[in-house]
Amino acid sequence: MCNFEKKIKILEIGPSPIRSKGGMASVISGIQEDDFLNAQYSIDIHESYCDGGIIKRLLFSAKGFIKFIRIYNKYDIFHIHMACYGSTFRKGYYIRFLKKHKKKIILHVHGAEYLRFYSGITEQKKQVVQKIWKLCDAVIVLSNGWKKQFESIFDINTIHVVENGINVAQYAKGKCDVSKSRDSFLFLGRLGTRKGTYDIIEAVEKISPSYPNLKVFMAGDGELNHVKEIITKKGLNNIEIIGWVDFERKIKLLTQTAALLLPSYHEGLPMAILESMAAGKVIISTDVGGIPEIIQNDENGIIIQPGDINALSRAMVKVMTDPVFDLKCSEKNLKKIEEQFSRTNMHKKISHIIDYVAGK
Repeated sequence: MCNFEKKIKILEIGPSPIRSKGGMASVISGIQEDDFLNAQYSIDIHESYCDGGIIKRLLFSAKGFIKFIRIYNKYDIFHIHMACYGSTFRKGYYIRFLKKHKKKIILHVHGAEYLRFYSGITEQKKQVVQKIWKLCDAVIVLSNGWKKQFESIFDINTIHVVENGINVAQYAKGKCDVSKSRDSFLFLGRLGTRKGTYDIIEAVEKISPSYPNLKVFMAGDGELNHVKEIITKKGLNNIEIIGWVDFERKIKLLTQTAALLLPSYHEGLPMAILESMAAGKVIISTDVGGIPEIIQNDENGIIIQPGDINALSRAMVKVMTDPVFDLKCSEKNLKKIEEQFSRTNMHKKISHIIDYVAGK
């Protein structure tokens, strides 16, 4: 750490850890609670967004920005958490304001669909996004693949890779003998097309006649009612829709299941995969975002192409019929998460970037 008499004052800007769900809020909450970071820096959180209806979100965001203008001058570095779509343009107001006042910024990009979002906007909006990125002193992305792509798109050399990390010890309670629970699967995330929810339903419909003990738990928010309607119409009693779960319920679900199902079409580095790895689960997911950098096919999970229902079905059958494979994946994931994707490693990398920006 740079040799300052006083701690560097950092303001974390992003979704409220208590009023929002999802990966960004989890990352911010983890930073707020971390003893290592708080021993080195003075860290506060500024809530720029909350979940809810559009009026609630707009009012919360507007009030948040007004409050921010009153307090920004107390801080040295601003760690801004950003996703795609509206999140990018909202954070642009913060970034332009801060640069006008010569403040230092670390931009932390989380949005799983960021490349798709960027390619789908007008040239004028692309220029706005490019300026937002280039104004920042450092940009954090979630995978090496993203780093290469964004460096090429934005022509900048300020991008750093910080993989998501989790508190490994918290998830040890979710471990079980996966060879004995191999008929049970867990989906964690926002139910809908992007996460492959409907592909899971099709795969279950395809294989359940041959595997009557098959069970899939779906935990998360999103298109709950629509998913329930489809399951009811198909008569799939082996899929249980649970809704959003707190930490204790998530751990209980992990102890009941052998594998995580996340056949997503777009991702960054999903927290659900890291959480499930830390509980020793087999991972069935897709070749998108940062996932192939942590899941190697037939080594610690199974990687398929998005939308490939037949491959998803075969992967589920393999988990249900190959206990040796399940145990191998479980052991490798427990080791890998401890060595590479712990929250400790994540926060050490963030600390290095803070020190780099502070010394610029």
